[in-house]
Amino acid sequence: MSDHTIEAARESDWDAIFRVVREAFLHEHSDDMSAVERAVVEIDRTLVARRDGEVAGTATIQTRHLAVPGGLVPAAHITGVAVAPTARRQGILTGFMRRMFDSALAAGEPVAVLWASEGRIYQRFGYGLACASLAFTINRADVSLTVSASGGRLREAEPTTLRDDLVALYGRVYAGRPGWSERTPRHWDYRLADLKEWRHGGAEMRAVAHYDESGTIDAYALWRPLRRWSDGGPASEVRVIEHVAANPQAYLALWAYLWSIDLTKTVHIHFAAVDEPLVHAVSDPERLNARVGDGLWVRVLDVPAAFAARRYATDIDLVLEVTDAAIAANAGRWRLTGSPTGATCVATGDEPDLTCDVRALGAVYLGGTALATLAGTGQVIEHTPGALARADAALRWYPGPSSQEVF
Repeated sequence: MSDHTIEAARESDWDAIFRVVREAFLHEHSDDMSAVERAVVEIDRTLVARRDGEVAGTATIQTRHLAVPGGLVPAAHITGVAVAPTARRQGILTGFMRRMFDSALAAGEPVAVLWASEGRIYQRFGYGLACASLAFTINRADVSLTVSASGGRLREAEPTTLRDDLVALYGRVYAGRPGWSERTPRHWDYRLADLKEWRHGGAEMRAVAHYDESGTIDAYALWRPLRRWSDGGPASEVRVIEHVAANPQAYLALWAYLWSIDLTKTVHIHFAAVDEPLVHAVSDPERLNARVGDGLWVRVLDVPAAFAARRYATDIDLVLEVTDAAIAANAGRWRLTGSPTGATCVATGDEPDLTCDVRALGAVYLGGTALATLAGTGQVIEHTPGALARADAALRWYPGPSSQEVF
């Protein structure tokens, strides 16, 4: 029997919160990391599990908007979820999820998102994998760019020196990139923090920016070198942390630069998009050595609000029958009517065209997962012939979802 309580965190809990998270994720203690993490944590949206007066678990929400097809929605960014090894399997995580779902709904957040250390944990709480990611490890000698960009100029500097330009560009483009999250000043502080613990053997973070003919920034990359030297000569690595571009010319100009850095042999990026244009701009795509991993997991908390908030690639009018074991208000039949310019989602008693669990709705919400794919696993059932194809055509979006920021 569990003897813990789940409570709102207090400011005085921070050291204990940081200890629980650090130990759960196998980090060493670091005062610098504690300070950086504290600056981005919202204590008033943080929960703790107490046992015998001590913190035995924690979870928190970041208050941020999320880019979705056609716009932005307030989304509960769930992070810092950790339970002490001695307190596992006592219902603490379930308690956290219930409290955070209630908190998000009260705050008007129709969806919750997270990065999962173990996907199997969160599927049982109704999360669907909405965004995959690609990792590339590229040997420069094996692959060359087959397209080129002209115009503009490049500038390299410390990220803090270019911060205003980076913030301006990200603010212009993120709303059109499903899966990308709003960044306030504290989120930028966190993104540009360059703790030694986060370098994994690499050198300091660097920034390179591309400016168009008018002098306006239209692309940037954050990267760091990992110095290596072999018997055959220089073999250093370019680790791309973030790559943001407003147009194809700037996108290609940045890749050409990252491809050409002296004394480097490989280029690595961990969080590329599944529909990354780079795949179609190189001589041998197979030599990009792409590996697919999971990215954002989405939990739909309020079905009508979430699906009315996004837009649709084609007109859609169908009835969804939804099951949701955790949030009773989501269960039932919903008529979804949408287009590229607007949408409604209202309760109905009409016969369903499709039936699915809320987990499937999370998987398709950002426009990157096909309902037909989920139907192939039995997670979506078609009742009206052709409804699945119509729904897929409307729900898919360009560009596809991506996320290069683990919050």
